Amino acid sequence: MTTTVIEVRPEAQAGGGSPLPPTGGGPFGRFGRSGRGDSGPPRPPRMPKRMPRSMMPLAPLTPAQVLARSCLAVVAALLLAFAANLMVLSHLQHAVSQQQLGDAYREQLAAGTAPVSEGAFDDTLLPDGAPVGILSIPSIGVSEVIVEGTSSADTKAGPGHRRDSVLPGQTGLSTVMGRAAAYGGPFSRIQELAPGETFTVLTGQGEQKFKVIGVRYAGDPAPPPLKAGESRLVLETARGTAYIPTGTARVDAQLVGTGEPAGARQTSYAALPPQDLEMATDLSTVWALIFALQFFVVAEIAAVWAYRRIGAQKMWVVFVPVMFLAGLLVADQVTRLLPNLL
Repeated sequence: MTTTVIEVRPEAQAGGGSPLPPTGGGPFGRFGRSGRGDSGPPRPPRMPKRMPRSMMPLAPLTPAQVLARSCLAVVAALLLAFAANLMVLSHLQHAVSQQQLGDAYREQLAAGTAPVSEGAFDDTLLPDGAPVGILSIPSIGVSEVIVEGTSSADTKAGPGHRRDSVLPGQTGLSTVMGRAAAYGGPFSRIQELAPGETFTVLTGQGEQKFKVIGVRYAGDPAPPPLKAGESRLVLETARGTAYIPTGTARVDAQLVGTGEPAGARQTSYAALPPQDLEMATDLSTVWALIFALQFFVVAEIAAVWAYRRIGAQKMWVVFVPVMFLAGLLVADQVTRLLPNLL
């Protein structure tokens, strides 16, 4: 006789429901390594103790906070424009100015009308920024047109000749000042010149050759006084880290040969404008800075109005060039307030 054994699970007897599903395969059956069954409902995920920052509701800004945010945005835009103008665009402006000055001065040399004094060929006072010579120092890669005047606006175009001194190559002492970092940084390497090195300056009186005497800084003794018929040229620039000047550096050079006769000079040291001295700033055009700032603020207000009226996309298309131009105008005027040898 055959005996049949029927297995009744306790769960089915107690609940009266359908039998449990078969256990999963694997060495532990329906029990995992932890010994707990997986037939119960899954546990809900544990809530974080702190809500993520992206899900936290932000309180609306107060009018004072909105005003402060707008002011900080304007200041950030101006600082960005200033840095871009001083460190990048200023070199492009310098290259363009040098090209224009070189073309104009070579035409004057060819026509025999290049200035040899503070007066122009037509007996008028030579204006600031007019070309008066070409400085060539091959050992450090310098080939620059020298302009008349040493204010911050003049040295943007190229090395400036100080008005109270004779032109390079003429009997007496001549001073040429150039920038060390911004606007091409034409004099950034003049401190590398060693005694005995030579360079030339081309003026309306011909090409003059100079020999370097030495480099000196504040407190160093000056070369001996000039003798009759001698000519000396002083190249001057800022000393220190780029864009952070800490003093001045001077390179003294003696003319090889006899100096040319000096032209009439109407400006003396006492009459020299304060902005033409070394490491001086130019405050004569602060009014232009005020107008540039007004233009920038008006453009900013118009951009905000356009953003609310016509949307962000059209506003960016129209006002980005305007804001860029306004920022450059402000930055250009601010650079005049910086030292002229920066």
